[in-house]
Amino acid sequence: MAMFQKILLVFRIPELRRKILLTLVLLCVYRLGYHVYLPFIDQRAVLEQRKDMDQQGGDLNTFMQTISLFTASQLNSIFGLGIGPYITASIIFQLLGTVYPPLEALQKEGEAGRRKINEYTRYATVLVCIIQSYVWIRAGMGSMGNAILPEYNTWFQQMVATLTMTAGAIFLMWIGEQIDAYGIGNGISLLIMAGIIARMPDAGVQLLKPAFEHGIRLGTDTGIDRFILLAVMFVVVVIWVVAITEGQRRIPIQSAKHVRGRRVMGGQRQSLPLRVNQAGVMPIVFASSILVFPMFVFKQINVLVKAENPLSPITAGLADAFSYGRGYVYNTCYILLIYLFCYFWVAVTFNPKDISENLKDYGSFIPGYRPGARTAQFLEQVMTRITYLGAAFLAMVAVIPTLIAHWMDIPTMVASFYGGTGLLIVVSVALDLVQKIDSHLVMRNYPGLLDSDS
Repeated sequence: MAMFQKILLVFRIPELRRKILLTLVLLCVYRLGYHVYLPFIDQRAVLEQRKDMDQQGGDLNTFMQTISLFTASQLNSIFGLGIGPYITASIIFQLLGTVYPPLEALQKEGEAGRRKINEYTRYATVLVCIIQSYVWIRAGMGSMGNAILPEYNTWFQQMVATLTMTAGAIFLMWIGEQIDAYGIGNGISLLIMAGIIARMPDAGVQLLKPAFEHGIRLGTDTGIDRFILLAVMFVVVVIWVVAITEGQRRIPIQSAKHVRGRRVMGGQRQSLPLRVNQAGVMPIVFASSILVFPMFVFKQINVLVKAENPLSPITAGLADAFSYGRGYVYNTCYILLIYLFCYFWVAVTFNPKDISENLKDYGSFIPGYRPGARTAQFLEQVMTRITYLGAAFLAMVAVIPTLIAHWMDIPTMVASFYGGTGLLIVVSVALDLVQKIDSHLVMRNYPGLLDSDS
Protein backbone atom coordinates (compact mmCIF):
# COMPACT_ATOMS: atom_id res chain seq x y z
CA MET A 1 0.00 0.00 0.00
CA ALA A 2 1.46 3.37 -1.03
CA MET A 3 2.03 6.08 1.57
CA PHE A 4 -0.59 8.31 -0.08
CA GLN A 5 -3.20 5.56 0.22
CA LYS A 6 -2.29 5.09 3.88
CA ILE A 7 -2.82 8.79 4.53
CA LEU A 8 -6.21 8.64 2.81
CA LEU A 9 -7.04 5.62 4.96
CA VAL A 10 -6.39 7.68 8.09
CA PHE A 11 -9.08 10.18 7.06
CA ARG A 12 -11.55 7.42 6.17
CA ILE A 13 -11.77 6.28 9.78
CA PRO A 14 -14.45 8.55 11.33
CA GLU A 15 -13.08 8.63 14.89
CA LEU A 16 -9.49 9.23 13.80
CA ARG A 17 -10.62 11.88 11.29
CA ARG A 18 -12.51 13.76 14.03
CA LYS A 19 -9.50 13.67 16.33
CA ILE A 20 -7.14 15.01 13.65
CA LEU A 21 -9.53 17.76 12.51
CA LEU A 22 -10.17 18.88 16.09
CA THR A 23 -6.43 19.02 16.73
CA LEU A 24 -5.89 21.11 13.58
CA VAL A 25 -8.72 23.52 14.51
CA LEU A 26 -7.32 24.06 18.01
CA LEU A 27 -3.83 24.66 16.61
CA CYS A 28 -5.31 27.24 14.19
CA VAL A 29 -6.97 28.98 17.16
CA TYR A 30 -3.59 29.11 18.85
CA ARG A 31 -1.97 30.65 15.77
CA LEU A 32 -4.74 33.27 15.55
CA GLY A 33 -4.30 34.27 19.19
CA TYR A 34 -0.54 34.37 18.64
CA HIS A 35 -1.05 37.52 16.51
CA VAL A 36 -3.45 39.28 18.91
CA TYR A 37 -1.24 41.86 20.60
CA LEU A 38 -1.48 43.10 24.16
CA PRO A 39 -3.57 46.22 24.80
CA PHE A 40 -1.87 49.54 25.55
CA ILE A 41 1.46 48.36 24.06
CA ASP A 42 3.32 50.49 21.49
CA GLN A 43 4.34 47.84 18.95
CA ARG A 44 6.72 50.21 17.17
CA ALA A 45 8.59 50.74 20.42
CA VAL A 46 8.89 46.97 20.80
CA LEU A 47 10.34 46.66 17.29
CA GLU A 48 12.81 49.48 17.93
CA GLN A 49 13.86 47.83 21.18
CA ARG A 50 14.60 44.59 19.33
CA LYS A 51 16.62 46.48 16.70
CA ASP A 52 18.66 48.10 19.48
CA MET A 53 19.29 44.65 20.96
CA ASP A 54 20.56 43.39 17.61
CA GLN A 55 22.87 46.39 17.22
CA GLN A 56 24.28 45.78 20.72
CA GLY A 57 25.17 42.19 19.89
CA GLY A 58 21.78 40.54 19.79
CA ASP A 59 22.42 38.26 22.77
CA LEU A 60 19.32 39.28 24.71
CA ASN A 61 17.15 39.23 21.61
CA THR A 62 18.46 35.77 20.70
CA PHE A 63 17.76 34.53 24.21
CA MET A 64 14.20 35.93 24.11
CA GLN A 65 13.62 34.19 20.78
CA THR A 66 14.94 30.96 22.30
CA ILE A 67 12.51 31.22 25.22
CA SER A 68 9.70 31.89 22.76
CA LEU A 69 10.81 28.81 20.83
CA PHE A 70 10.50 26.53 23.87
CA THR A 71 7.24 28.00 25.23
CA ALA A 72 5.20 28.64 22.04
CA SER A 73 4.93 32.31 23.02
CA GLN A 74 4.98 35.76 21.43
CA LEU A 75 6.24 38.17 24.07
CA ASN A 76 4.10 41.15 23.00
CA SER A 77 0.87 39.20 22.40
CA ILE A 78 -1.86 37.81 24.66
CA PHE A 79 0.12 34.53 24.50
CA GLY A 80 3.19 36.33 25.83
CA LEU A 81 3.85 33.62 28.42
CA GLY A 82 2.96 30.68 26.18
CA ILE A 83 2.81 27.36 27.99
CA GLY A 84 5.91 28.23 30.02
CA PRO A 85 4.00 28.63 33.34
CA TYR A 86 2.25 25.29 32.86
CA ILE A 87 5.58 23.57 32.16
CA THR A 88 7.08 25.26 35.23
CA ALA A 89 4.21 24.15 37.48
CA SER A 90 4.37 20.60 36.07
CA ILE A 91 8.11 20.39 36.75
CA ILE A 92 7.61 21.70 40.31
CA PHE A 93 5.03 19.02 41.11
CA GLN A 94 7.10 16.34 39.44
CA LEU A 95 10.06 17.27 41.61
CA LEU A 96 7.91 17.51 44.74
CA GLY A 97 6.56 14.04 44.01
CA THR A 98 10.02 12.62 44.72
CA VAL A 99 10.52 14.36 48.09
CA TYR A 100 7.01 15.11 49.44
CA PRO A 101 5.32 11.91 50.71
CA PRO A 102 1.65 12.98 50.17
CA LEU A 103 2.32 13.77 46.50
CA GLU A 104 4.30 10.55 46.14
CA ALA A 105 1.29 8.66 47.51
CA LEU A 106 -0.99 10.44 45.03
CA GLN A 107 1.27 9.41 42.15
CA LYS A 108 0.84 5.76 43.16
CA GLU A 109 -2.98 5.97 43.19
CA GLY A 110 -3.20 5.64 39.41
CA GLU A 111 -5.67 7.64 37.34
CA ALA A 112 -7.44 9.25 40.33
CA GLY A 113 -4.16 10.47 41.77
CA ARG A 114 -3.03 11.79 38.40
CA ARG A 115 -6.25 13.82 38.04
CA LYS A 116 -5.75 15.31 41.50
CA ILE A 117 -2.14 16.28 40.72
CA ASN A 118 -3.28 17.85 37.43
CA GLU A 119 -5.81 19.91 39.40
CA TYR A 120 -3.09 21.17 41.74
CA THR A 121 -0.90 21.89 38.70
CA ARG A 122 -3.60 24.11 37.19
CA TYR A 123 -3.90 26.15 40.38
CA ALA A 124 -0.12 26.54 40.54
CA THR A 125 -0.10 27.57 36.86
CA VAL A 126 -2.48 30.47 37.59
CA LEU A 127 -0.20 31.70 40.39
CA VAL A 128 2.92 31.42 38.22
CA CYS A 129 1.12 33.21 35.36
CA ILE A 130 0.17 36.19 37.54
CA ILE A 131 3.71 36.59 38.88
CA GLN A 132 5.49 36.18 35.52
CA SER A 133 3.07 38.39 33.59
CA TYR A 134 3.25 41.22 36.15
CA VAL A 135 7.05 41.08 36.20
CA TRP A 136 7.13 41.10 32.39
CA ILE A 137 4.75 44.06 32.13
CA ARG A 138 6.66 46.05 34.75
CA ALA A 139 10.21 45.20 33.66
CA GLY A 140 10.08 44.05 30.04
CA MET A 141 7.43 46.47 28.77
CA GLY A 142 7.69 49.24 31.35
CA SER A 143 10.93 50.42 32.86
CA MET A 144 13.27 48.59 30.43
CA GLY A 145 11.60 49.17 27.10
CA ASN A 146 9.05 51.94 27.78
CA ALA A 147 6.77 50.07 25.41
CA ILE A 148 3.55 50.92 27.27
CA LEU A 149 1.77 53.92 25.76
CA PRO A 150 2.27 56.90 28.13
CA GLU A 151 -1.44 57.66 28.53
CA TYR A 152 -2.06 54.05 29.60
CA ASN A 153 1.02 53.56 31.80
CA THR A 154 -0.91 53.32 35.06
CA TRP A 155 -1.14 50.60 37.66
CA PHE A 156 -4.72 49.78 36.63
CA GLN A 157 -3.81 49.32 32.95
CA GLN A 158 -0.77 47.25 33.92
CA MET A 159 -3.05 44.96 35.92
CA VAL A 160 -5.38 44.68 32.91
CA ALA A 161 -2.42 43.61 30.74
CA THR A 162 -1.29 41.20 33.48
CA LEU A 163 -4.70 39.55 33.66
CA THR A 164 -4.83 39.44 29.84
CA MET A 165 -1.52 37.57 29.65
CA THR A 166 -2.64 35.26 32.47
CA ALA A 167 -5.89 34.48 30.65
CA GLY A 168 -3.94 33.82 27.45
CA ALA A 169 -1.62 31.34 29.16
CA ILE A 170 -4.56 29.58 30.87
CA PHE A 171 -6.35 29.40 27.52
CA LEU A 172 -3.28 27.76 25.95
CA MET A 173 -3.19 25.27 28.81
CA TRP A 174 -6.88 24.50 28.13
CA ILE A 175 -6.16 24.00 24.41
CA GLY A 176 -3.39 21.56 25.26
CA GLU A 177 -5.66 19.58 27.59
CA GLN A 178 -8.45 19.47 24.99
CA ILE A 179 -6.02 18.04 22.45
CA ASP A 180 -4.93 15.43 25.02
CA ALA A 181 -8.52 14.47 25.80
CA TYR A 182 -10.29 14.70 22.44
CA GLY A 183 -7.60 15.17 19.80
CA ILE A 184 -4.50 13.17 18.95
CA GLY A 185 -0.96 13.59 20.22
CA ASN A 186 0.41 15.48 23.21
CA GLY A 187 -1.25 18.90 23.29
CA ILE A 188 1.58 20.90 24.89
CA SER A 189 4.20 19.36 22.58
CA LEU A 190 2.05 20.06 19.51
CA LEU A 191 1.69 23.72 20.51
CA ILE A 192 5.47 24.06 20.72
CA MET A 193 5.87 22.21 17.43
CA ALA A 194 3.30 24.46 15.71
CA GLY A 195 5.16 27.56 16.91
CA ILE A 196 8.48 26.23 15.59
CA ILE A 197 7.10 25.20 12.20
CA ALA A 198 5.38 28.58 11.80
CA ARG A 199 8.72 30.36 12.29
CA MET A 200 10.73 28.15 9.96
CA PRO A 201 9.71 30.02 6.76
CA ASP A 202 10.97 33.32 8.26
CA ALA A 203 14.23 31.60 9.20
CA GLY A 204 14.51 30.33 5.62
CA VAL A 205 13.95 33.84 4.27
CA GLN A 206 16.76 35.16 6.50
CA LEU A 207 19.01 32.40 5.18
CA LEU A 208 18.23 33.01 1.50
CA LYS A 209 17.89 36.80 1.61
CA PRO A 210 21.60 37.52 0.89
CA ALA A 211 21.43 35.26 -2.17
CA PHE A 212 18.50 37.23 -3.61
CA GLU A 213 20.17 40.56 -2.86
CA HIS A 214 23.70 39.80 -4.11
CA GLY A 215 23.18 36.80 -6.37
CA ILE A 216 24.53 33.25 -6.10
CA ARG A 217 28.31 33.07 -6.51
CA LEU A 218 30.66 30.21 -5.74
CA GLY A 219 33.06 30.59 -2.83
CA THR A 220 31.09 33.43 -1.17
CA ASP A 221 28.50 33.73 1.56
CA THR A 222 25.79 33.30 -1.10
CA GLY A 223 27.50 30.48 -3.00
CA ILE A 224 25.57 27.43 -4.13
CA ASP A 225 28.20 25.25 -2.46
CA ARG A 226 27.29 26.78 0.88
CA PHE A 227 23.59 26.00 0.44
CA ILE A 228 24.32 22.45 -0.69
CA LEU A 229 26.44 21.93 2.41
CA LEU A 230 23.65 23.27 4.63
CA ALA A 231 21.09 21.02 2.91
CA VAL A 232 23.29 17.94 3.41
CA MET A 233 23.85 18.84 7.06
CA PHE A 234 20.09 19.29 7.53
CA VAL A 235 19.37 15.78 6.19
CA VAL A 236 22.16 14.28 8.28
CA VAL A 237 20.88 15.97 11.44
CA VAL A 238 17.31 14.75 10.79
CA ILE A 239 18.50 11.16 10.36
CA TRP A 240 20.69 11.49 13.44
CA VAL A 241 17.87 12.92 15.57
CA VAL A 242 15.48 10.15 14.50
CA ALA A 243 18.06 7.46 15.28
CA ILE A 244 18.85 8.80 18.75
CA THR A 245 15.24 9.63 19.61
CA GLU A 246 14.14 6.11 18.73
CA GLY A 247 17.29 4.51 20.19
CA GLN A 248 16.67 2.05 23.02
CA ARG A 249 18.61 -0.35 25.20
CA ARG A 250 16.46 -3.46 25.52
CA ILE A 251 16.91 -5.35 28.78
CA PRO A 252 15.85 -9.03 28.47
CA ILE A 253 13.14 -10.09 30.94
CA GLN A 254 12.10 -13.65 31.76
CA SER A 255 8.71 -14.37 33.31
CA ALA A 256 8.56 -17.14 35.90
CA LYS A 257 6.84 -20.44 35.08
CA HIS A 258 3.69 -21.42 36.93
CA VAL A 259 2.25 -24.94 37.01
CA ARG A 260 -1.53 -25.07 37.13
CA GLY A 261 -2.79 -28.63 37.05
CA ARG A 262 -1.11 -30.22 34.06
CA ARG A 263 -0.45 -26.92 32.29
CA VAL A 264 2.72 -24.84 32.52
CA MET A 265 2.02 -21.09 32.36
CA GLY A 266 4.49 -18.23 31.80
CA GLY A 267 8.12 -18.70 30.97
CA GLN A 268 8.00 -16.11 28.17
CA ARG A 269 10.94 -13.89 27.26
CA GLN A 270 10.29 -10.19 26.79
CA SER A 271 12.33 -7.00 26.95
CA LEU A 272 12.32 -3.77 28.95
CA PRO A 273 13.13 -0.80 26.63
CA LEU A 274 15.23 2.01 28.11
CA ARG A 275 15.44 5.12 25.93
CA VAL A 276 18.85 6.57 25.18
CA ASN A 277 17.48 10.13 25.28
CA GLN A 278 15.34 9.65 28.38
CA ALA A 279 15.42 13.34 29.35
CA GLY A 280 14.14 14.69 26.02
CA VAL A 281 14.82 18.36 25.35
CA MET A 282 14.35 19.58 28.95
CA PRO A 283 18.09 19.70 29.85
CA ILE A 284 18.67 22.15 26.98
CA VAL A 285 15.83 24.36 28.25
CA PHE A 286 17.21 24.36 31.80
CA ALA A 287 20.83 24.93 30.75
CA SER A 288 20.04 27.85 28.43
CA SER A 289 17.85 29.44 31.14
CA ILE A 290 20.56 29.17 33.79
CA LEU A 291 23.27 30.67 31.57
CA VAL A 292 21.29 33.85 30.98
CA PHE A 293 22.00 35.00 34.56
CA PRO A 294 25.81 35.30 34.27
CA MET A 295 25.29 36.94 30.88
CA PHE A 296 23.08 39.65 32.43
CA VAL A 297 25.26 40.06 35.52
CA PHE A 298 28.56 40.49 33.66
CA LYS A 299 27.01 42.79 31.06
CA GLN A 300 25.57 45.03 33.79
CA ILE A 301 28.90 45.06 35.64
CA ASN A 302 30.68 45.94 32.39
CA VAL A 303 28.29 48.86 31.87
CA LEU A 304 28.88 50.19 35.41
CA VAL A 305 32.67 49.87 35.26
CA LYS A 306 34.22 52.90 33.57
CA ALA A 307 36.64 52.53 30.66
CA GLU A 308 39.61 53.92 32.60
CA ASN A 309 39.07 51.45 35.44
CA PRO A 310 41.76 48.69 35.58
CA LEU A 311 38.99 46.08 35.91
CA SER A 312 37.37 47.18 32.64
CA PRO A 313 39.23 44.65 30.40
CA ILE A 314 38.34 41.82 32.81
CA THR A 315 34.64 42.67 32.99
CA ALA A 316 34.49 43.17 29.21
CA GLY A 317 36.15 39.78 28.68
CA LEU A 318 33.71 38.04 31.05
CA ALA A 319 30.72 39.72 29.39
CA ASP A 320 31.94 38.58 25.97
CA ALA A 321 32.79 35.07 27.22
CA PHE A 322 29.25 34.50 28.51
CA SER A 323 27.52 36.06 25.51
CA TYR A 324 24.90 33.81 23.97
CA GLY A 325 26.56 31.04 21.94
CA ARG A 326 30.00 32.71 21.85
CA GLY A 327 33.35 31.39 22.87
CA TYR A 328 34.66 28.31 24.60
CA VAL A 329 33.61 29.43 28.10
CA TYR A 330 29.92 29.68 27.25
CA ASN A 331 29.84 26.46 25.23
CA THR A 332 31.82 24.55 27.87
CA CYS A 333 29.45 25.68 30.62
CA TYR A 334 26.52 24.86 28.32
CA ILE A 335 27.73 21.28 27.81
CA LEU A 336 28.45 20.75 31.52
CA LEU A 337 24.99 22.02 32.50
CA ILE A 338 23.32 19.80 29.89
CA TYR A 339 25.08 16.76 31.37
CA LEU A 340 24.12 17.85 34.89
CA PHE A 341 20.44 18.33 34.05
CA CYS A 342 20.32 15.13 32.00
CA TYR A 343 21.33 13.06 35.00
CA PHE A 344 19.13 15.14 37.28
CA TRP A 345 16.05 14.72 35.05
CA VAL A 346 16.63 10.98 34.66
CA ALA A 347 17.02 10.65 38.44
CA VAL A 348 13.66 12.36 38.89
CA THR A 349 11.69 10.54 36.17
CA PHE A 350 13.32 7.09 36.24
CA ASN A 351 12.91 5.06 39.43
CA PRO A 352 14.73 1.69 39.17
CA LYS A 353 13.43 0.60 42.59
CA ASP A 354 9.79 0.92 41.48
CA ILE A 355 10.54 -0.90 38.22
CA SER A 356 12.24 -3.77 40.06
CA GLU A 357 9.31 -4.04 42.49
CA ASN A 358 6.82 -4.10 39.59
CA LEU A 359 8.80 -6.84 37.86
CA LYS A 360 8.82 -8.82 41.11
CA ASP A 361 5.07 -8.38 41.59
CA TYR A 362 4.36 -9.64 38.06
CA GLY A 363 6.63 -12.65 38.54
CA SER A 364 9.28 -11.45 36.06
CA PHE A 365 13.03 -11.09 36.49
CA ILE A 366 16.17 -10.11 34.59
CA PRO A 367 18.27 -13.24 33.88
CA GLY A 368 21.38 -13.29 36.06
CA TYR A 369 20.08 -10.79 38.62
CA ARG A 370 18.02 -11.50 41.71
CA PRO A 371 14.69 -9.63 41.99
CA GLY A 372 14.70 -6.62 44.28
CA ALA A 373 17.74 -4.52 45.20
CA ARG A 374 20.13 -6.32 42.80
CA THR A 375 17.82 -5.71 39.84
CA ALA A 376 17.37 -2.04 40.81
CA GLN A 377 21.15 -1.61 41.03
CA PHE A 378 21.63 -3.16 37.58
CA LEU A 379 18.96 -0.92 36.01
CA GLU A 380 20.53 2.16 37.60
CA GLN A 381 23.96 1.23 36.21
CA VAL A 382 22.56 0.70 32.71
CA MET A 383 20.63 3.98 32.77
CA THR A 384 23.72 5.87 33.98
CA ARG A 385 25.71 4.60 31.00
CA ILE A 386 23.12 5.28 28.32
CA THR A 387 22.32 8.70 29.85
CA TYR A 388 25.95 9.64 29.21
CA LEU A 389 25.41 8.98 25.51
CA GLY A 390 22.06 10.76 25.53
CA ALA A 391 23.61 13.82 27.17
CA ALA A 392 26.41 13.83 24.58
CA PHE A 393 23.77 13.79 21.83
CA LEU A 394 21.87 16.72 23.39
CA ALA A 395 25.08 18.68 23.91
CA MET A 396 26.05 18.28 20.26
CA VAL A 397 22.55 19.24 19.08
CA ALA A 398 22.67 22.37 21.28
CA VAL A 399 26.24 23.51 20.56
CA ILE A 400 26.76 22.58 16.88
CA PRO A 401 24.19 25.13 15.57
CA THR A 402 26.00 28.00 17.31
CA LEU A 403 29.35 26.83 15.93
CA ILE A 404 27.91 26.54 12.43
CA ALA A 405 26.28 29.96 12.78
CA HIS A 406 29.63 31.62 13.57
CA TRP A 407 31.56 29.57 11.03
CA MET A 408 29.19 30.28 8.12
CA ASP A 409 27.99 33.69 9.36
CA ILE A 410 24.40 32.46 9.75
CA PRO A 411 21.96 33.92 12.30
CA THR A 412 21.93 31.74 15.42
CA MET A 413 18.16 31.27 15.39
CA VAL A 414 18.26 30.11 11.76
CA ALA A 415 20.82 27.45 12.68
CA SER A 416 18.71 26.42 15.70
CA PHE A 417 15.61 25.99 13.55
CA TYR A 418 17.23 23.94 10.79
CA GLY A 419 19.82 21.97 12.71
CA GLY A 420 19.41 22.30 16.45
CA THR A 421 16.93 22.20 19.27
CA GLY A 422 14.02 23.33 17.10
CA LEU A 423 14.57 20.43 14.73
CA LEU A 424 14.94 18.05 17.69
CA ILE A 425 11.55 19.10 19.07
CA VAL A 426 9.81 18.88 15.69
CA VAL A 427 11.18 15.43 14.90
CA SER A 428 10.44 14.07 18.39
CA VAL A 429 6.85 15.33 18.41
CA ALA A 430 6.27 14.15 14.82
CA LEU A 431 7.48 10.64 15.69
CA ASP A 432 5.20 10.55 18.74
CA LEU A 433 2.25 11.69 16.61
CA VAL A 434 2.91 9.02 13.97
CA GLN A 435 3.11 6.34 16.66
CA LYS A 436 -0.26 7.38 18.10
CA ILE A 437 -1.86 7.34 14.65
CA ASP A 438 -0.32 3.92 14.07
CA SER A 439 -1.85 2.61 17.30
CA HIS A 440 -5.31 3.63 16.06
CA LEU A 441 -4.71 1.93 12.70
CA VAL A 442 -3.33 -1.29 14.22
CA MET A 443 -6.26 -1.43 16.65
CA ARG A 444 -8.54 -1.62 13.59
CA ASN A 445 -6.35 -4.23 11.84
CA TYR A 446 -4.91 -1.74 9.33
CA PRO A 447 -1.19 -1.47 8.53
CA GLY A 448 0.64 1.40 10.23
CA LEU A 449 2.01 4.42 8.42
CA LEU A 450 5.59 3.20 8.78
CA ASP A 451 4.89 -0.50 8.18
CA SER A 452 6.37 -2.00 5.01
CA ASP A 453 3.87 -3.13 2.40
CA SER A 454 3.22 -6.84 2.31
